[in-house]
Amino acid sequence: WNLENRFTGWIDVPLSERGVQEARDAGTLLSDAGYAFDVALTSCLERATHTLELVLEEMDCSALPTIQDWRLNERHYGALTGLNKEETVALHGTEQVHLWRRSYSTAPPEMPSNHPYNPNDDIRYASVPNTLLPRSECLADVFRRLIPYWEGPLSEDLRHLETVLVAAHGNSLRALVKHLETIPDDEISDLEIPTGAPLVYD
Repeated sequence: WNLENRFTGWIDVPLSERGVQEARDAGTLLSDAGYAFDVALTSCLERATHTLELVLEEMDCSALPTIQDWRLNERHYGALTGLNKEETVALHGTEQVHLWRRSYSTAPPEMPSNHPYNPNDDIRYASVPNTLLPRSECLADVFRRLIPYWEGPLSEDLRHLETVLVAAHGNSLRALVKHLETIPDDEISDLEIPTGAPLVYD
């Protein structure tokens, strides 16, 4: 959907050929730099889990314990999900779409329950309380769901293990980096997370 310039969010679309190559290159980079991981964490979305599989394959450690968690999912784009971005600009205007895309605290319109791309009934989220499943998210919402995961399971792994690999998405990683680097709300819109490029935090 990135190639088609569409809002993706929680929709499970596969990696493009470029995404596959970027993941393999990332695995090679990490391997050449001498990294070894104790556990891998990823979202419930195929493009992140496939990225992780390819990275671990290139590092020759496909048997590494892997944990999936919905809190690492990409941002939920609500009613924008599946729409072409240029067509959405023509419909709502450049300024409004820019707010929905880059503002820290302005979420797109909520996804109705009968939306053709509604992911919330997916079996992967059956154990998640309905009150926690989003219908739309701004980055602040992603931050609020991700930080309890950082302070709980992810930090536990860092305390008891040495090195943790996280394969996630542009916005869930932006939320984590915002927390790690204490980036102010009004500056986070300028942060871009490159695809397929390993980021290392000590």
